[in-house]
Amino acid sequence: MTKEKPMARAIWKGAISFGLVHIPVDLVSASSSGGVDFDWLDDRSMEPVGYRRVNKVTGKEVPREHIVKGVEHAPGEYVVLSEEEIQQAHPRATRTIDIFAFVDAGQIPLQNIDTPYYLSPDRRSGKVYALLRESLVASGKVALAEVVLRTRQYLAAVMPQESALVLVTLRWPADVKGLGILDLGSEVTEPTLAKGELAMAKRLIEDMTQDWQPDDYRDTFTEKVMDLVEQKAQEGHVERVERPDEEAPQGADIIDLTELLRRSLGGKGAKPEKSEKAAPAKAPRKRAPAKAAKDDASRPRRRKA
Repeated sequence: MTKEKPMARAIWKGAISFGLVHIPVDLVSASSSGGVDFDWLDDRSMEPVGYRRVNKVTGKEVPREHIVKGVEHAPGEYVVLSEEEIQQAHPRATRTIDIFAFVDAGQIPLQNIDTPYYLSPDRRSGKVYALLRESLVASGKVALAEVVLRTRQYLAAVMPQESALVLVTLRWPADVKGLGILDLGSEVTEPTLAKGELAMAKRLIEDMTQDWQPDDYRDTFTEKVMDLVEQKAQEGHVERVERPDEEAPQGADIIDLTELLRRSLGGKGAKPEKSEKAAPAKAPRKRAPAKAAKDDASRPRRRKA
């Protein structure tokens, strides 16, 4: 009997919206943070070491109630913003991926691409989900959209990936530096290359050309460190550290409004009205003094996504 693979947990629930069509989807992380997650421990007691809020001038710790947020307006000059003012600036969480345009897939510069996520349809939206995917494949386009994740607004691209749809958050164009920051001389921008040099370079590229083999590309540093941790754990070199409780993220419901393509085409150019009902606010999380190691020392911990 084959064992079913556990389904990935959704980190956000909402809907793709274009025209008058809503496609309920779950957002699933498509990447994870690799590497080794080193925690700070006090070598005298093996207790977690946290981060203190310290006045950079006096070196003294500052109580939480005396900490305010400020933005540097000029060297040495700050504008202080209250929590209420910051909250008012946050975008409204509509739980929708609002598509506003379609562009050729090759037009998005690589330096704008940030974080990938998978979009999983719910039980009600499979057909219209597939319709959007196949339409993107046939047209060679990707969808540009805006989405609010947690309290931050993102520019994003929705694109087909085999049998699924992928959402990739994009860096805002204002956040991407242009090539003008590089000191590229004329020998780079207008090179004079001999035909023989080009021919040898092309031949080398052809000799080294291969298919993408993801299983062959590994983080050897992480593997060696984790093997060492496993070996030391098996030998009994383990320190027990108390682990604080963690809160699980909450989701939200979404109403299906599919089968409205014809009406969308009839009102071409009109933007759908955004929901006036904001998603329920989450209770603020309590910040733990520091991360702590897992109780099960026989399975060393890797960095979370």
